[in-house]
Amino acid sequence: MPESTSALPWWRQLNGYHWFVLIVASAAWFFDCLDQRLFSLARVPALVSLMKAPPSDPQVQDFGKIVTAIFLVGWGVGGMIFGALGDKYGRAKMLTVTVIIYSAFTGLTFFSHSKYDFTLFRFLTGLGVGGVFGLAVSLIAETVPTGARVQSLGLLQILSTIGNVAAGFTKIGIDTLEKNKTIVAGEGWRWMFLVGALPALMLLFTHKRLKEPEPWLRLKEQGHLPKGGLFAPYAALLADKRWRKNLVIGALLASTGVIGLWAIGEYAVDLQSAVFKAHFDALVPADQVKAKVEAAKANAYLLNMLGAAAGMTLFTMVTNKLGRRLTFFLGFLAAMGITFTVYWKMNSPMDAYWMMPLMGGAQLGLFAGFAIYLPELFPSRLRSTGVSFCYNFGRFAAAGGSFFSAVLSKNVFGGHPSPEPYRYSAMTMCAIFLVGLITLAFAPETKGKPLPEEN
Repeated sequence: MPESTSALPWWRQLNGYHWFVLIVASAAWFFDCLDQRLFSLARVPALVSLMKAPPSDPQVQDFGKIVTAIFLVGWGVGGMIFGALGDKYGRAKMLTVTVIIYSAFTGLTFFSHSKYDFTLFRFLTGLGVGGVFGLAVSLIAETVPTGARVQSLGLLQILSTIGNVAAGFTKIGIDTLEKNKTIVAGEGWRWMFLVGALPALMLLFTHKRLKEPEPWLRLKEQGHLPKGGLFAPYAALLADKRWRKNLVIGALLASTGVIGLWAIGEYAVDLQSAVFKAHFDALVPADQVKAKVEAAKANAYLLNMLGAAAGMTLFTMVTNKLGRRLTFFLGFLAAMGITFTVYWKMNSPMDAYWMMPLMGGAQLGLFAGFAIYLPELFPSRLRSTGVSFCYNFGRFAAAGGSFFSAVLSKNVFGGHPSPEPYRYSAMTMCAIFLVGLITLAFAPETKGKPLPEEN
């Protein structure tokens, strides 16, 4: 049966302040995802400009994976730090701090002069980006009524795809400005990062009204918040058998999805660059190839995000009916099979136009599950820490996966002509989804149960 025990639809269970919290937390995550995607779309153009090399240069491709890995490390470190600070000092307060950090350093990326300061700015941006998810989902989970929790947390992730789509339209707009010579050709990537500084303006209108959730405030009044240094919440999680087990399970599940997205799915655009170029080389004059390739990649990206929104919506609906474990089982199977097939069989833009929505739905649908499931594994006094650790531990794993992908492409499959190394390394790494499938055998089912502190 559905999670809600109320006869009212979930959206009618929310009052004005509930909606305010949902909108603000979702906006923080929206802009966080906008930043992530701006980086994905601007990474290669930025390195081409800073390294003075063509995009096909293996050094550009290899360093692109390195800077992505370092961004993910910053993301993971930020998540670990701000998750614990959220339990000690408040979700709303720390959410504001993280938005300021990722906005400021995204904007400062505009001023990069070399691949090294570009990488440093991405690491520092990652600190803020990594803190948002655990804080946002904890804030929503502890604020909205129980009967609206699943749908509200699923909506947080569904709306994140709008941030991803906005990044795509931002790139299209800036590419147009470059083409019209409004901005210097080859420097559009700088303006993309400047757009990423805008989220800080949101705080001017929200920070005074946003309050800490009642469960956290009660714990503060009772003196039950974690005491001690930054690592006190982690010590409390590890000291209790139940939370320790849930921490391991949540981290393995989230790591599977994060690696699948950031160390495999993230590089579909590199495969598209090679495949689309070969496709259009045979069809159009040489001076039209670049424009055709970029247009096809933009179309594929937007379709990928539409598929992601549909996948997250479907995952939210199914998990509310069938439970967390079965839905994750079906989701990991779909992600493994579809991702493998995409890298194996994508040979033209038309292939990408139907494959990328499926891969977006399968890979990103899992992330709606993480938003719903991870807050249900931990009590309020440790929820931000637990959720942030689980979600961001995967960033370190994905960073390792990104390095490993580069090694596979270069050292194991490098003897094959382009783009086969991209294909074979990604297909090999699809084995990561087996980790999630195996972990589910030990995962608790939380459907229909209250948050842990309510037991």
